[in-house]
Amino acid sequence: MTLDFNFFLTSILLGVGLAMDAFSVSLANGLNEPKMKNGKMLCVAGIFATFQFLMPLIGWVCVTTIAHIFGVFERFIPSIALVLLTFIGGKMLYEGIKNKDCIECENNLGFLALLVQGVATSIDALSVGFTISNYNFLEALLSCSLIGLVTFFICYAGIYIGKGAGTKMAGKASIFGGVILILIGLEIFITSLI
Repeated sequence: MTLDFNFFLTSILLGVGLAMDAFSVSLANGLNEPKMKNGKMLCVAGIFATFQFLMPLIGWVCVTTIAHIFGVFERFIPSIALVLLTFIGGKMLYEGIKNKDCIECENNLGFLALLVQGVATSIDALSVGFTISNYNFLEALLSCSLIGLVTFFICYAGIYIGKGAGTKMAGKASIFGGVILILIGLEIFITSLI
């Protein structure tokens, strides 16, 4: 494989495709926390980008070394994403309903919840390891870096858009964000069955 235009285009398009779930969750996070500071926005986008970088690379390692074990695990990926996103979304939904009349209430998303979201939205990216299995290590590393970089910018934009809408929605943003996360989990699971 040579580092030509197609290599970069494919990696960027993989990044855009893989980042869509993370974008939706970032949007929900912005809705949930409309007063999120720029530093935290960078951190949240960075967490999603890191997981979108790591998962395809882990998938590549699995495919090039222990593919038979990865094949068994792959069928559980949609179920794991459904459970994780439903848990986080259900928690946001519960907090939103509990505090629905509280305009000043703000649900700050903790670091652990962000890690769970990062895993849940990127676990399907493990399968990209099959797509890039013909790359050598440096090509796989570069491709995964591009995927992570694209994810970072897309997620930052999602948080920014969500924050703007979240300010207008005040107390109902957490309910809406929770519903979005649950729907994303269902979409990942149902798509895997089709």
